[in-house]
Formats: sequence, C-alpha cells, structure tokens
Amino acid sequence: MVGQQFIRQLTGHPWFRPVWLGASERSAGKSYADAATWRLASQMPDDLRGTRVDSCTPGRGPHLMFSALDANAAKDVEPAFAQAGHLVISNARSYRMDPLVPLLIPEVNADHLALLPAQRRARGWRGAIVTNPNCSTVVLSMALAPLRQFGLRSVMVTTLQAVSGAGYPGVASLDILGNVVPAISGEEEKMESETQKILGALEGTSVTPHPVVVSAQTTRVAVIDGHTESISVALDARPSIADVIAALQAFRGRPQELGLPTAPPKPIVWLEAADRPQPRLDAERDGGMTVTVGRVRACPVLDVKFIALGHNTIRGAAGAAVLNAELMRAGGLLVGD
Repeated sequence: MVGQQFIRQLTGHPWFRPVWLGASERSAGKSYADAATWRLASQMPDDLRGTRVDSCTPGRGPHLMFSALDANAAKDVEPAFAQAGHLVISNARSYRMDPLVPLLIPEVNADHLALLPAQRRARGWRGAIVTNPNCSTVVLSMALAPLRQFGLRSVMVTTLQAVSGAGYPGVASLDILGNVVPAISGEEEKMESETQKILGALEGTSVTPHPVVVSAQTTRVAVIDGHTESISVALDARPSIADVIAALQAFRGRPQELGLPTAPPKPIVWLEAADRPQPRLDAERDGGMTVTVGRVRACPVLDVKFIALGHNTIRGAAGAAVLNAELMRAGGLLVGD
C-alpha cells in the first residue's frame, strides 16, 4: 500500500519522477502492471504500466531511492544501497532509532539532517539513509511540536488506527467489522521512543531525546484510511486553552517557509466543531499531508486533551518521505541527482 502511495505521490511531481522500480526476485523481470495489483482509487499511471521491475541490487537505479520495504528486508537492503552511493529515504522501522540516522518530520526537526556527515563517516557510506516515523508517531509528534514551548512533561495517547496501516489485505473482516482490536504489535513502543527522538535537540553529532514521557495504547478500528488519536498532555507552563489553540494554529516549519511542493500551507489545522476531526471528512485534507486537531479542552488528570487525525499512508508514510526528499533537495543535499 505504501509502495503504491509512493507512485501516486510522485506522479506529476515537479521535481521527482519514478524511473526505476526494485522488488524481490519473484517480481524481477515482470512489468509493473503484472507484478503489482493496484489497490488505490486512482489509476495506475500509464507510463509505468510497462516499466520492468528490477531486482534490489545496489548500484542499479538512480541516486535517490524511496524505500517501502518490509523492515526485515530493509534491514539488509537499505544499508547495501547506502554503501553503493544511493540516498535512501526509508519508510521502514529498521534504522529509525539508529543514533546517526535522521528520523525526520521536516516541520519539526529539519536540523536533524546535520547527522548525515557523521553517518557517512562512521559507516563508510557514500550514500545515506534518512527515515520517516511510524504512521501514528507522525500524528502525535506534529500535534505535540507546537506545545514544546509550554514545557512538555508527559503524554497519554490512545490511537484508533485504520486498517490500511496493516498493509494489503489488512485485517480479516471477521476480526475488524463491528470490532476493535486493542493491540498492534510493536506500535506502542515505536510511539513512545520515536516521539522523544523527533522532538529531541541536535547537539553536535547526536540527538538528545526530549524528556517527555509518552504512554501509548494502540488499537485497530474499521476505518480504511486515517489514524485518529486521543491525546492528553501535561505542560509545565499550564497555558490556557486559548494559548494552546493559538500555538497549534500558528505552527509552521521549513517546508512552509520554502514553499515545498508537497507541503501543506498549514501543517496543523484546528477545527472548532465539536464532532471533528473525522477520518472520512478530514484525512484527505491538503492531499493527506495535514494533521487535523479538534476538541481542545481542559483535562482533569493532566492539563490539556484533544483529538488529532492524520492520513496514515500519506503524511504517515509515502507523503512524509517525499517531503523529506524535497527538504533535502532545497538544502542542496541531493548531489548526484
């Protein structure tokens, strides 16, 4: 699902276009139309239907690679491509917590790209690996980033995650219809650790994790696209609800300053309506790249609570990776393309 979303995001892109497709030996040599059953509502691009799928052999293909590999495959394939001189923008979890690999949300921690020279020196790579976060971590980290100014202390979050996050064919219908599955393997640990790295401070050639303590509970629900999160936050400064809403509305980052093609004009949109955000109504906002926040109110246990929503395969996966590459191009970091 993420691989096809990459194709969708890159079709008609003003800076990038898909010219090489790599996959397992099982698919190598086939046309893309024969190797992939298209699952998105948009049509498979005509100019890619006949493109021959290549094996994942380092040294083949362009300098810039977008990786939608399963983590087990990515663990070996991605560093091999980086060693061969490719810049790998990865959606896999394999290297997110590597101390020399940027775990990037361009609006939040663009400065973490400064890890790349140290990564190349330490690994002896001509290329590099840059990762985007877990799909639920993206939503949480973007919603928390504007609140750092108030002294983030602790967070409790419960997710309601779409079935597309489980890949195709997702979750069996008898397991998900009329039901909630209250566990997603490894998801809670990712949210709790990745958020600290993303919100952390770059100090020299390392990132000092943010001290915020995150407690996550993750569930799978019968929604196709869009991860919803119920978030409660403790803040040292005890801001008013109006101050919190103003901080969310004012939030911008480097992508907005640079006018990057995939960047939404407002990375966070606050909705006043009492029954928003909703996946069916809000997940596709600004091409799926916006995090929508609503129901900001006082929390009787912590300080503030609210609902946040993001599109899990776009802002939470392929769109996030494309935005990472755009930020790097704007910063002159795609030498060789």
